Amino acid sequence: MAIARRKILVTGADGFIGSHLTEALVRRGHDVRAFVLYNSFNSWGWLDEADDAVRAEVDVFAGDVRDPHGVRQAMAGRDTVLHLAALVAIPYSYHSPATYVETNVQGTLNILQAATDLGVSRVVQTSTSEVYGSAQFVPITEDHPVVGQSPYSATKIAADQLTVSFNRSFATPVAIIRPFNTYGPRQSARAVIPAIIIQALAGNREIRLGAVEPTRDFTYIDDTVDAFVRMAEGDQAVGETINVGSNFEISVADVVSVIAEATETDLSAVTESARLRPERSEVDRLWCDNSRAREMIGWRPAHGGLDGFRQGIAKTVDWFRDPANLNRYKAERYNV
Repeated sequence: MAIARRKILVTGADGFIGSHLTEALVRRGHDVRAFVLYNSFNSWGWLDEADDAVRAEVDVFAGDVRDPHGVRQAMAGRDTVLHLAALVAIPYSYHSPATYVETNVQGTLNILQAATDLGVSRVVQTSTSEVYGSAQFVPITEDHPVVGQSPYSATKIAADQLTVSFNRSFATPVAIIRPFNTYGPRQSARAVIPAIIIQALAGNREIRLGAVEPTRDFTYIDDTVDAFVRMAEGDQAVGETINVGSNFEISVADVVSVIAEATETDLSAVTESARLRPERSEVDRLWCDNSRAREMIGWRPAHGGLDGFRQGIAKTVDWFRDPANLNRYKAERYNV
């Protein structure tokens, strides 16, 4: 069945998930405007690495989601908004929480207000599994309580609640996608999987990390993008919050072992105190119940279970092995 061509705005299109999503939407024939963070270098972030054919089709808007006037200008003429722009690094949120409030909360408010005023037909707000805090039961459903265990997660909870409030107060057509830990090519070194891979490819055999006991539910980037596309193209998710995760739990220590296999090296994890979260801020366990995603948007991860995780890690390692990619990262530094 043919998919209706939508006029889509992707905020955070210069980032990890946003750049992959922008490419996917263009290839599916949608009219895509990419909202990137303004900078004096005229950099489009990871969109600069997209195929020429994709970049030629994208309408790039440089601005800042904290500015309501720029947001309104970017959203003019769009019928669908996929809102990914956010500050996401948890350690940096301990350092500069005010910037997280400005970007994640005020930025989302700007999107919602403009969408309501302009009559946008769909807003997809990007949440995070971090809003759940350490699992109180597993697998985690969308009905799990939310607990702000870091300034980052607290601002995402606030942004999600603003989104719900606009739906209930003004009938703004919103949906919330709640990805668990996405990984793959282009991810920032502040995330654990790139941190392990770049250290391993730099020749380190002792991998410097924070806590290695916590478990996570990792989702390969192509699967996360597929969920976003389904949220944009279908109507079933409006008014809903939907978890997107692989329904597979693995510890950070075991992730090191999987990457050791993929890189054909002997690796061991070393915990550094500087990389540890405050004790009560650490999220000890995340494991996604993705049944609502299966039922409402027909989404299933192609990289599920341990075998799927190994496949995703192999693809990610292959991307990092390219010197043009690996040289963008600083293996010797801790990226907050």
